[in-house]
Amino acid sequence: MSPKLRRFLAQYGMLFACMFILAVFLLLPIGLTVYGGLVKQVPGPDNTTVTEFTLEHVSLVFENPLYRQGLINSFGIACATTLLCVLISLPLALISARYKFPFKGVWNAVILVPLILPPFVGAIGMRAVLGREGMINALFGTDFDVLGQGRVWGVILVEALHLYPIIFLNATASLANLDPALDEAAENLGAGPIRRFFKIVLPLIRPGLFAGGTIVFIWSFTELGTPLMFEYGRVTPVQIFHGLKEIQSSAEPYALTVVLLFAAIMWYVLGKLVFGRKGYAMYSKASRASSEVKLPWWGGLIATLLFAGVTIAAVLPHVGVVLTSISPTWGWNGTVLPEAYTADHFVTALSDPVSSTSVRNSLILSLLAVVGSVLMGLVAAYIIVRTKVRGRGLLDAMCMLPLAVPGLVMAFGYFAMTLSGPIPAFVDMLDSIGLGGLSRYFQVVGEDPNPFLILAIAYGIRRLPYMVRATVAGLEQTSGELEEAAVNLGAGRVQAFRKVVLPLVLGNVIAGGLLVFSFSMLEVSDSLILAQQSKHFPITKAIYELWNRLGDGAFVASAMGVWGMALLGTTLVGSSILMGKKFGSIFRA
Repeated sequence: MSPKLRRFLAQYGMLFACMFILAVFLLLPIGLTVYGGLVKQVPGPDNTTVTEFTLEHVSLVFENPLYRQGLINSFGIACATTLLCVLISLPLALISARYKFPFKGVWNAVILVPLILPPFVGAIGMRAVLGREGMINALFGTDFDVLGQGRVWGVILVEALHLYPIIFLNATASLANLDPALDEAAENLGAGPIRRFFKIVLPLIRPGLFAGGTIVFIWSFTELGTPLMFEYGRVTPVQIFHGLKEIQSSAEPYALTVVLLFAAIMWYVLGKLVFGRKGYAMYSKASRASSEVKLPWWGGLIATLLFAGVTIAAVLPHVGVVLTSISPTWGWNGTVLPEAYTADHFVTALSDPVSSTSVRNSLILSLLAVVGSVLMGLVAAYIIVRTKVRGRGLLDAMCMLPLAVPGLVMAFGYFAMTLSGPIPAFVDMLDSIGLGGLSRYFQVVGEDPNPFLILAIAYGIRRLPYMVRATVAGLEQTSGELEEAAVNLGAGRVQAFRKVVLPLVLGNVIAGGLLVFSFSMLEVSDSLILAQQSKHFPITKAIYELWNRLGDGAFVASAMGVWGMALLGTTLVGSSILMGKKFGSIFRA
């Protein structure tokens, strides 16, 4: 066999292997969800049942006033969250990209702090800060209740204070790519700063804003954990979560999930047509550093105050979580700060059977997800960047699909995969090809469920875009001539990749792996839906269960949230250092 033919077969073999894995563990869960919501069983000949396509279940969703209200509320929360994120992020990005001021590098790093805590956990801290007996009311003598009349605003605020860094990263990256000559030419022609912003800057950075805004909108539209923690059940994600109890006897949960999926797709397509329909190319991209203007002392003070104000607001949920974790069960109610402090909740978090087991489970599951995503990400990124095979563009799109598909829909689809019944689930397919023995490793419900394998796969697939995008960024910065030189000197393709290419992109691989690990440790939707027994709980499911436990539950849950903050904060800092300015590109759909 000639080397050219061998290379051809190897490349297409890797492509088909990646496509097969994505088809089974990405497209199949989505397909099962859509299938379950659009078919029904009707009587057939000879006492049999026949499957028919129908929109009856979907129409029942829209006929139900509770479901209609849930969709409207979810859409309103997503719009308000995205708008608030833009209002927070865009001024900061403009200041960061155009001006020099004291400790600019520090503020650019500090502004990303909200990413270290998922809004699911931040809701605990926000309740402590903005609750009726919380810190703010005690400080100012007000009577605002985030759990009462302000419940929906609490959800919006927590989500916005967590997600705005995604838009900030994308806006900063887009502004860094602008040619300063365009702005200077408009200024020389007499255009003022406001006119230049709306006529030149905003149209040029619109694709970046859309990329970040898309993720924020879909994330907040389908967010499950935050409304759960605020006990706000009149949104579609929470209604789907409660509908899991009826999934084996009713098609209604499937139909509701299908509506959520198509609504998210519709909003994305509509936004793409309205805001992302046209891009602008530039002939040159001058260095932003050379065009940055040093602010006078008062300008630097204003910039510092803006960054500090946003940071303080963003860390309030974190402060609430930390203070709750170190206060005794009787020591923080109606006061600005706890009346006493204790470390007992951290001890309990490590010794309690539910919490200690959940830490071990999350570590194992996250490590498995990292191993799987690293192997898959390296192969996929190599195909996308280093080969010319047909279908690599489709592979790239499929690898990015988990960013665009709501996490709740994916989790629901994985749940459906594990069920045997009239819908042809994954376990039925295993039985049909003689691999029924493997089905016990994909059981979420039943007498002896074992969801570990499906949880690890779900974590890996959900975070695969981070690994692929990080590795692609590394390969694009590494000349392919180095690999070709090694091959010309007698090395095989595998050896050349292992000895030459992999060491050069190792920093990107580690950065992607850190992101996969940290976000898997604090994954919400998959954990809440797929782990049904306490012995299988990951950290986030344990936090949710502990929060609902009387007595010290909320305090132990906060202690576990602090451990999660420390872990995710460390890994995000490490990833941003390793990837540098390319870090923002992984948060693009």
